Amino acid sequence: MTIAELVRDRAEAGPDTVAMREKHRGIWREITWREYWATARRVAHALRGLGVGPGDRVAILSENRPEWLFADVATVALRAATVGLYPTSPAGDVRYLLAHSGAKVLIAEDQEQVDKALAVLDDCPDLTRIVYLDPKGIRRRYRHEALLSWDDMLAGSSDDPLDLAAAPDDLAALVYTSGTTGRPKGAMLTVANVDFAIGVLRGDGGLTDPPPGPRDLALSYLPLCHVAERVFTVWLGAASGVVVHFGESIATVQADLREVQPTILFGVPRIWEKMLAGVTTRVAGASPVKRAGTRFWLRVADGIGATLARTGGRHTLGSRLRYTLGWLCCYRALRERIGLRRVRYAASGAAPVAPEVLRFFMGIGVPMHEVYGMTENAAIATANQPGRVRLGTVGEPQPGVEVRIGDGGEIQTRHAGTFAGYFRDEAATGAALTADGWLRTGDIGSLDGTYLRITDRAKDIIITAGGKNIAPSEIENALKASPYIKEAVVVGDRRAYLTALVGIELETVGEWAQRRGLAYTTYRDLSGKPEVQALVRGIVDGVNAGRAPVEQLKAFRMLPKELDQETGELTATQKVRRAAIAEAFRTDIDEMYRSPA
Repeated sequence: MTIAELVRDRAEAGPDTVAMREKHRGIWREITWREYWATARRVAHALRGLGVGPGDRVAILSENRPEWLFADVATVALRAATVGLYPTSPAGDVRYLLAHSGAKVLIAEDQEQVDKALAVLDDCPDLTRIVYLDPKGIRRRYRHEALLSWDDMLAGSSDDPLDLAAAPDDLAALVYTSGTTGRPKGAMLTVANVDFAIGVLRGDGGLTDPPPGPRDLALSYLPLCHVAERVFTVWLGAASGVVVHFGESIATVQADLREVQPTILFGVPRIWEKMLAGVTTRVAGASPVKRAGTRFWLRVADGIGATLARTGGRHTLGSRLRYTLGWLCCYRALRERIGLRRVRYAASGAAPVAPEVLRFFMGIGVPMHEVYGMTENAAIATANQPGRVRLGTVGEPQPGVEVRIGDGGEIQTRHAGTFAGYFRDEAATGAALTADGWLRTGDIGSLDGTYLRITDRAKDIIITAGGKNIAPSEIENALKASPYIKEAVVVGDRRAYLTALVGIELETVGEWAQRRGLAYTTYRDLSGKPEVQALVRGIVDGVNAGRAPVEQLKAFRMLPKELDQETGELTATQKVRRAAIAEAFRTDIDEMYRSPA
């Protein structure tokens, strides 16, 4: 079944049940399944009136909001495919994605996104219409034949029934990869791919126990053009009835978490690291009595987390007793404060995360599960199951999934959710898929019984001058487990030893500096202070301890600025472009190899 059919069926079975909530001017507005499907149906008719038909592409350039879902479902209902664009993407990236995908219609959120689209319109011959959602600043200032408001588009549409017949190999979504080493590639996910993923997620042993349902709450905050957020917001919502919440902006996520208190929460490692850093900052700034009490219970939580890590996430009698006391004295209030009081399933994925971060959340009672998947396999590969968690691994194969270790230690997967290939790139498709249908993930790892361990991306493995293969992500994640470090980039390919570029967490280190009476003006000023460098040196020394000499960092340099997508240092998904970093900070790197001390 398509997501359009799933939404239609939910609207027929429980028309007045809440499908989603949107916060507007401080008030949560409810949208029922009846309204969801009626609006999606009107959007489908409107898009058809703009010339969208089977096989076409509709692009969306917007933050997360209900219209994103209405357009996505409507596009699939027409047997067309949705192309999500990151709202943070600069005009150059927007040009490439619109032109390469051949999108016929673009749905843009506001004036900022419309400006990007108009700037590149002449380079996108297939793009005929730009539909804007927010008219502020557009209606009176812009006169362009391609522009059309959302309301005007819907004004001429119909509410007639739709023929939702679709073929399994119809293209349902064109999801572009982050492009850490080159141009993004458009992964083609078919109706059959999405249907398989949904079946795994809502089935027994696929995600939660019991499976997700209408009583579950989710907060949509990661970009919807990322396959993982599409899974939890669009696919899981349509299939299981999970109530999705949209906050007012990405800046209000922490406040929205506290208000919604979701039961299901997915986050990339950066989210969990930042949440942990926030806890550290608040504890350090508390009154002496409260600080001492909280630190005591967090030490208890560390012991509970260690026990759960040893038992697969199952409490012993002793850990249950300690947790019950901790819940009454500390953990309930702490989890309420960070928005995790009701979470029954939390997942980290899309990149490696330090086990110490997961153990912290497990210790305060958040059921954490590291999962593994990628755009090319519809985000379905392996997962740590409730009661079977093994830290340091990404879990066991999900139902219907085959996993093997190929040549050179590369992880390969095979299942019905494996993508149809890269759009307009046969060479890349041939390199990604074996003749018998296995997906070459590009990740290096190993199987420990049924559990999969990931070492690193194959292209990121460092080979030192002495011939030693080293996975930089293990060292980087150990550094980023500290609340004071935001970025860490290990360097050392074809070099005699390892070094690192380290970026501080401005909020946390700023709070640390204020408590010590250290005045500062900018990020560069703060990161350059001897006291801050000594703080980071202590963290580096701690990470080096216990590691073999060849895996130790012999020197580090502080990044003088926060890494930025605009300058090409980060992808839209906030992944580091190592080649760009090496070029931008070549002088600092060369200096570390001239005088490592």
